[in-house]
Amino acid sequence: MSNSKAVKSGIWYTAANFLMRSIGLITTPIFTRLLTHEEFGLYSNFSSWLGILTIIITLNLESTFISARYDFEEKFDNYILSVLSLSTLSSAAAIVILNALYIPLAGILGMSRLYLNCMLIYILFLPAVNLFQARERYNFEYKISVLLSLIISIGSALLSVVLVMNMDDGLQGRIFGSVIPTIAVGVILYFIIFRNGKSVDTSYWKYALVICLPFIPHLLSMTVLNSLDRIMITNICGAEDNALYSLAYSCGHIISILLVSMNTAFAPWLGQKLHDKAYGEIRSASKKYIGLFMALAFGIMIFTPEILLIMGGRSYNGALYVMPPVACGCICQFLYTLFVNVEQFSRKTVGMAIASASAALLNYVLNLIFIPKFGYIAAAYTTLAGFLWLLLVHMLLVKKYGYSEVYSYRFVALAAGAAMAVTLGVNALYSVPVVRYIVGVIYILAVIYTANRMFDLREQFNKFVKKKISRS
Repeated sequence: MSNSKAVKSGIWYTAANFLMRSIGLITTPIFTRLLTHEEFGLYSNFSSWLGILTIIITLNLESTFISARYDFEEKFDNYILSVLSLSTLSSAAAIVILNALYIPLAGILGMSRLYLNCMLIYILFLPAVNLFQARERYNFEYKISVLLSLIISIGSALLSVVLVMNMDDGLQGRIFGSVIPTIAVGVILYFIIFRNGKSVDTSYWKYALVICLPFIPHLLSMTVLNSLDRIMITNICGAEDNALYSLAYSCGHIISILLVSMNTAFAPWLGQKLHDKAYGEIRSASKKYIGLFMALAFGIMIFTPEILLIMGGRSYNGALYVMPPVACGCICQFLYTLFVNVEQFSRKTVGMAIASASAALLNYVLNLIFIPKFGYIAAAYTTLAGFLWLLLVHMLLVKKYGYSEVYSYRFVALAAGAAMAVTLGVNALYSVPVVRYIVGVIYILAVIYTANRMFDLREQFNKFVKKKISRS
C-alpha cells in the first residue's frame, strides 16, 4: 500500500465525511421553518435517543477494525460478517425488549411506538453500512464508500424536505425521511457482506466484545460530557442563556465534524503503520496532521463573529466568547483521539471508559461551582478542562501500554499550549474588530501560500484550463 494511495483515499474520505455530517447543520434553518416548534423539539428528542441507543445496541463494532484488519487479514470478510451477525442479534434483542417494555418506558422515551420502531429498524441495518464503509476505508478504497455517503446524506435531506412538505404530520415526514435511505442502503449492503463473508464464525464475537464493551461507557460518557453543559445551563441560568450557548456550541460542532472526518481517513493509515511498527513515519506525519487541523480550527475561531451572524443573527452576539474555548476543547479532543486510536489498535479499551467517566464527573463538579458564579460562558471552559484531562490521561495510558514512541509527546504538549494561547488571543481580538480583520486577511493569505507550496495551485489550475480547452 503506497502512501500516495492512502493520502488520496484520506482526502476523499475527509471531504465526503465532512459534507455528509455538515448537511444536518446546513439543513437546520430549513426544518426550523417547515416544522412547528413542538415537531422540531420532538425530532430533537428522537435524534438524542437515536444517538444513545445506537451506541448501546450496535456495539460500535467497526472500531475493532484498526486491529482486526491485521489479526484476521486472510479472513477479514468472514470477520465482518461474523460481527455483523452479532450486531443483528443485539438489534433483534433490543426490538423485542423495548417493545415489551414500551408502556412503562413511554414517558421516558417521549415518542410513539411507531417512531421507536422506525429507530430500531434503522439501528438494525446501520451496522451493515458502517462495517462496509469501514472495510473500504481500511482497504484504502474510497469511490464506492464516498458515493454511498453522498447518497445517504443528500437522499436523507431531500427526502425529509419532500415528506415534511407533503405529509400532514411534519414530524412523521422528518423521521421517515431521515431513516429510509440508510435502511434501503443497509439492506443491499447486508447481502453483499453476507456474500463476501460466506459463513458466521462466533469465535470472533469474544475478540470483538473484549474491545467494544469497554468502549460503550466511553462513548456514553462522551455523550454526557457534550450534553451536560446545556442541561445544567438551562437549570441554573435559564433557557435563554442555553439558546446562546447552544448556538455557539453548534457552530463549534463544525470543528468536531472536521475532527471525525479527518480521523475517519487517518485511522486506517495509522493502523497500517502501527502494524508495520513504522513509529518514526507516524511521528513525522502526525505533526503535519496536527498542524493542519489546528490551522483550520484557528480560522474558525478568527471568523466566529461572522459564523454566528450567519447562523443566528445579531441577537446571538452574546455567544461570541463561548466559541474560542469550545474550539480549543475540540482541538484537545482531536489530540487525545490520536491516542485513543492507538489504544484501540492495542485492544486495551478499559482505560478509555474510566478516563471518559472521570472527565464527565469532573465537568459536572466544575459546572456546579462555576456556572452559578460566572454564567453560561463558564461551561465552555469547564468542558475544555474535561478535554484537557482526557488528553493527559490518554497520553499516560498509551505510554503505559508501550507505545510512547508513536507520537512526539513534546509536540502534542506544545500544540495544546498553543491552542490555549490562541484562545486567549482571539478573545482579546473580538473587542478590536480592525485588528481582527487584519489578522483574518493574514490568515487567509498564509493558508493560500501554504496550499500553493503543498499542491502547486497554479500548475493545477493551468492543467484544469488546458483540459477544458482541449475538450472544447
